[in-house]
Amino acid sequence: MIEREKHLANIKSLVRQFPVVALIGARQVGKTTLAQMLMRQWHDKTHLFDLESPLDVAQVSDPMLTLSPLRGLVVLDEIQRLPEIFPVLRVLADRKSRPASFLILGSVAPSLLKQGSESLAGRLAYYELPGISISEVDSSQVDALWPRGGFPLSLTAASDEDSFRWRIQFIRNFLERDIPQLGIGIASSTLRRFWTMVAHYHAQVWNGAELSRAFGVSHTSVRRYLDVMESTFMLRCLKPWTANIAKRQVKSPKVYFCDPGLLHALLNIKSPEELQNHPKIGASWEGFIIDNILKVLQVEYHESYFWATSRGAEIDLLVEQGGRLRGFEVKRTSAPAITPSMRIALDDLQLSQIDVIHPGEKSFQLSEKIRAVSASRILEDL
Repeated sequence: MIEREKHLANIKSLVRQFPVVALIGARQVGKTTLAQMLMRQWHDKTHLFDLESPLDVAQVSDPMLTLSPLRGLVVLDEIQRLPEIFPVLRVLADRKSRPASFLILGSVAPSLLKQGSESLAGRLAYYELPGISISEVDSSQVDALWPRGGFPLSLTAASDEDSFRWRIQFIRNFLERDIPQLGIGIASSTLRRFWTMVAHYHAQVWNGAELSRAFGVSHTSVRRYLDVMESTFMLRCLKPWTANIAKRQVKSPKVYFCDPGLLHALLNIKSPEELQNHPKIGASWEGFIIDNILKVLQVEYHESYFWATSRGAEIDLLVEQGGRLRGFEVKRTSAPAITPSMRIALDDLQLSQIDVIHPGEKSFQLSEKIRAVSASRILEDL
């Protein structure tokens, strides 16, 4: 089992501060395992209710009656299955002595947990658990992380074949079981077709009109499909940065898969060898590296951007830290070089520096404000 100590420490800190903490993230990303680790280390009594279990659902059929006497840590898994429990949690969270702390686990974003946002405002903290990152694996697993992705059971599978098979089954279960359980009325075949189509647009600027024409539905329909996949942690949108300059700038987001393993499964890439020869290798690597940069810097996706102009100048990632704007370019070449886009971005955006992430072994300066950083050293050099 991969120990996720940093995430565990963060959740502990939130549980001490807030009466209710929502641990959210994709299905099978490790939320339940992390909650069980917290329960084993908890100093008081613990209680776990799995809301996918008919027995546990029956136990909380009257949530006030069941939950109000409990003391210690109360864990409610798959909270989106029982949205009517949120008003009860508000009442329990407002008790003076705070006899119990509540950790609720959900597989959807806050936008789909509307009851939580409305009923528990000021009492609830969210923590999103991502897939496994470079900082969480040892040297023997690093090479498998990009092809297989960050889902624990995919990454630790006995073989590439087993990992691919797990991801294919995950996709099927997600579309045929999880989506209908959320009350989302989109046919699994429709959503799978959309998801597969977006795989070919991974790391590109969102073009709803083009996708709607190719898909044969309205622009609003494909936008709805995208919102669903974002809300269930399957896709992410990287927002465009708009500077106050006299140039036409791109104002649509870029779309990325949250997990490279699922991207590869939908592209039918079954092994690292097939990935090396696939035309989407560059886009796949870009998404993987951007995701890990943000994890290393502890920056959320909604706090990060990309920048592009209509004439082709572009920076893959922008992060604002300490009032200064920092740029990142991802180049899958062993000999990275300064490009005109980098020079334009430095001037137009007044960047503090640009780091060019590459697959070579060494990090080195390209100029005063531009540095080449080895992907194998992003933990040390960023």
